[in-house]
Amino acid sequence: MSKTIIWWARRDLRVADNTALFNARQDADIVVPVYILDRALLTADRLHGPRVTWLLDGLRALDADLAGIGGRLIVRTGKPEDMLIELAQQLDAQAVYFNRDYSPYAATRDRQVMDRLAAIGVAAHDFKDEVIHEAAETFSNSQQPYSVFGPYRRLWETLPKPSIVPVPDRLNTPTQIDSEPIPVPAAFGVTESIVPIVAAGESHAQARLSDFIADRIYGYADSRNFPAVDGTATISPYLRWGMLSIRTAFHAAREARERAPSASTRDNAETWIGELIWRDFYYQVLARNPHIVTGAYRPEYDAIRWQDNSGFLDAWQTGHTGFPIVDAAMRQMNTVGWMHNRCRMIVASFLCKDLLIDWRVGERYFMQRLLDGDLASNNGGWQWSAGTGTDAAPYFRIFNPTTQGKKFDPDGAYIRHWLPELAKVPDKFIHEPSSLPKAAQQAIHMVIGQDYPAPIVDHGEQRERVMALYSTRANGTLTRSDLQ
Repeated sequence: MSKTIIWWARRDLRVADNTALFNARQDADIVVPVYILDRALLTADRLHGPRVTWLLDGLRALDADLAGIGGRLIVRTGKPEDMLIELAQQLDAQAVYFNRDYSPYAATRDRQVMDRLAAIGVAAHDFKDEVIHEAAETFSNSQQPYSVFGPYRRLWETLPKPSIVPVPDRLNTPTQIDSEPIPVPAAFGVTESIVPIVAAGESHAQARLSDFIADRIYGYADSRNFPAVDGTATISPYLRWGMLSIRTAFHAAREARERAPSASTRDNAETWIGELIWRDFYYQVLARNPHIVTGAYRPEYDAIRWQDNSGFLDAWQTGHTGFPIVDAAMRQMNTVGWMHNRCRMIVASFLCKDLLIDWRVGERYFMQRLLDGDLASNNGGWQWSAGTGTDAAPYFRIFNPTTQGKKFDPDGAYIRHWLPELAKVPDKFIHEPSSLPKAAQQAIHMVIGQDYPAPIVDHGEQRERVMALYSTRANGTLTRSDLQ
């Protein structure tokens, strides 16, 4: 009798280098790919928005890719444990295979699924796939978890790396299994559309990675901080949804490093590999510290008395703060569902340390807007900027948005692209358009307060205020040594 295994797809929407899918085909004659649309996730405030549209596009692409190896995607809507029980019984499946997820919600969900399946005699097997190294693999010599990136990276680099698994041969998915059609975004209340920075699907992910590895990786360290330059890989949305394997990305980068034509280009490739290691680092931080989903990594910072200014928040969210680099970055994210990493640091610092608004507000907005919104990396990045996370320099790192703009967008190309109202502002004033003389403003039809806002805060004044904000808390005073 043929053995049947359900492959439960979640954050691994691909057929290549997919650990659970490959093992399912190794262990069974018939593999049934299943994706469950979980309304608890797709309608949640943190996850709702344009990214739902991109996910649904990714499911269509996956269905097409599965057809190429004799499969098809079976879609269900409901609670995962209920849908999997129903399908396992309907198909007389012997097991359900899936790749591990590390968020607290996913960990709880997966335990419930495994318990429910075990109760009806169906095996459940989970696999490492989303990271290179899991938290359990990265303890120090004293068996303590890592909270500092440098030592973590040194250990990470010494560990043997998992191999890429091949595309499985024919899945033999039965054609008579009922499947819901992949719905339109409106089914989950999503009516807003964007023009995504990259197209969904595994083939687009592979093409984007190949293009970067072939050439641009060798200039990555030099160009990655300049948002007007196409100097990054822009594969983070694909990694977030598993349309590209992290192993595939790592092995491609390692091969590029080995064939680098010079020491300088090798260093550039090494810098990009470091970004993949940062991703693993934040995943192990999340796995070991689930409290960071709602609070600071260092709980003493939960007592900071953030200000609640809805006008400031709206200006930040819509890109109307009067600080061009901040506004350009926010409009980029709102338009294409992605933001350059240098700009992520700038706008995060601006929200927390210029507008004095709780980092969690910004972290939630990013999760709503970014196609690559990933709990571990997004939370880690925001806590780094806010100074509440694993980093040792909490409030002493305060980005000046104007000087950041001048340094990383010197001729204002990025600003002019996303802020067309500033297109005719001379280079000398592009980062501080409010300092352009009034007559000159009128001559180019860009009047501050009419066509573009004046700065909503004074950075110098806010810097002093945030220093005071971080130095006090509800039950006493934080000294400088507390904050190091």
